[in-house]
Amino acid sequence: MVRSKENLVGAYAFLIGVVLAVIFGLFNESLEQAGGLFYSALVLIGLVVGFMNTSDRDSGTFLLASVSLVIVAALGMEPLKYIALNNLVVDSLRNVLGSLLLLFVPATIIVALKSVFAMAKI
Repeated sequence: MVRSKENLVGAYAFLIGVVLAVIFGLFNESLEQAGGLFYSALVLIGLVVGFMNTSDRDSGTFLLASVSLVIVAALGMEPLKYIALNNLVVDSLRNVLGSLLLLFVPATIIVALKSVFAMAKI
């Protein structure tokens, strides 16, 4: 079996980004108290995932999955803010959702723009 190495960097960036988002989300006290380096790292990894992870044939699948994740995470964070008072599990879930948003929003924007330009053949 011949393995394509074209998406290897993007695949590893995606895996590292998701693991870091979950770890940072679980071990931070709150998203508001997390440092700027944390935000910058997740956004940069999201940009790498967006630029390197998708080809033309699988960008539709990536967009569908990432847009649904972004919508669920964004809508799920707001009610959890009010429930999370003095509840460590709910607060950790809210932090993980926020961290995943930091990772997936830049990746989704890049892949969507690449898809639009590919359809326009620019």
